[in-house]
Amino acid sequence: TAAHPAYVIYTSGSTGKPKGVLVPHRGVANLLQAQTDLFDVDPESRVLQFASSSFDACVFEWLMALCHGASLHMPSPGVVLVGDALESFVSQAGITHTLLPPVVLSAMPETADLRSVRVLICGGEAMPPALVKRWAPGRRLFNAYGPTEDSVVSTVHRCDADDGAAMVPIGRGMPNHRTYVLDAQRALLPSGVPGELYVGGAGVADGYLNRPELTAERFIDNPFVPGERLYRTGDLVRRRGDGALDYLGRNDFQVKIRGYRIELGEIEATLAACSGVRDAIVVAREEAPGQKQLVAYYRPLDPQQIPSAETLRSALCDVLAEYMLPSAYVALAAWPMTLSGKIDRKALPVPEGDASRAYEAPQGDAEEAVADLWQALLGIDRIGRHDNFFELGGYSILGLRLMSATRETFGVELSLRDLFEGPTIEQMLEVIYSKVEEDTADSV
Repeated sequence: TAAHPAYVIYTSGSTGKPKGVLVPHRGVANLLQAQTDLFDVDPESRVLQFASSSFDACVFEWLMALCHGASLHMPSPGVVLVGDALESFVSQAGITHTLLPPVVLSAMPETADLRSVRVLICGGEAMPPALVKRWAPGRRLFNAYGPTEDSVVSTVHRCDADDGAAMVPIGRGMPNHRTYVLDAQRALLPSGVPGELYVGGAGVADGYLNRPELTAERFIDNPFVPGERLYRTGDLVRRRGDGALDYLGRNDFQVKIRGYRIELGEIEATLAACSGVRDAIVVAREEAPGQKQLVAYYRPLDPQQIPSAETLRSALCDVLAEYMLPSAYVALAAWPMTLSGKIDRKALPVPEGDASRAYEAPQGDAEEAVADLWQALLGIDRIGRHDNFFELGGYSILGLRLMSATRETFGVELSLRDLFEGPTIEQMLEVIYSKVEEDTADSV
């Protein structure tokens, strides 16, 4: 670092290769002042070092403790602070301040209360509303967001257990930080419109160590403040009417399916707000070329009362467009995690269908005829009478084709709404029979 007037933090890039981030002293000093103002740190504070020394969050913990005259508490080598072990350590050390990933908080036992913690900061992943309801009472709970390239923390939001919002915002810029929501042409976007987040101000790093090409790609001149630079985060956000930011996911979490651009973060937030769901992840899987489908993974609030795929799909239908509805829903007891405490999306299991629904062959000539129509449209050899058209990969265009084929085969006019309300072969045939009865009654 002698050749650079900066503090170098090494973090892992998207390729897994280490990259040195040149964080100026002003960024560190600004972070220290913000900790004092926002998090009520004093010499009596007892700070937990939860993060690994290879993860940038550890710098936040070191500064919070050692630069405010507080004490820093570290677990013994080899001890993993998760679940009961974390609760025990916090209780014995009397921890008052800690920064934890949401996935770690959600893995705490139901009886845990972390009673000594008066300031709890969450970061590294999106914050589910259920965690706010559980952990906000009795303490100050913050949802923090920020890359290493902006001195660890860029925005912060004070959480309220009674907020009731479907999405927990990442808040507003830290002191002496500026946030911009820009489109692909780097023009400012109005409130409510998703765009990429750019950050400026005292926390922005000088670039990457010995990587001029990457520095030029991610750090740009601020078109709104002459002489200042912006860091392009690669994160999608949406500004609320009150100025707070909603986090919608990574730019590379934006997918295109059947011609529609879809923000996975928006689906995740909507699913996490469903009754009985603790938190959720949505990914786009392409198990066969050209057959990309959305898969929803979720953790239930109560392992004994797991919301069914049908229940969740019905709830999402009321809020999301049809093309944004996942084709498969997978309930998990716990998220796979990386060493840095983040959710490992690459380790999510391949869906095997709805385990609660056993295959049952179509019954009678009519159900077999409907199954033949589905097989021709979906390209699937075996379809059971209880299988869901949309979970098998069906979408609105195929639904319209199915309506046309149904008219030719049964002489009945169905609508897409009929298919949404009766998406299995058995249910669809019930709708067909009811339509036939109505037509017969009208003709008498």
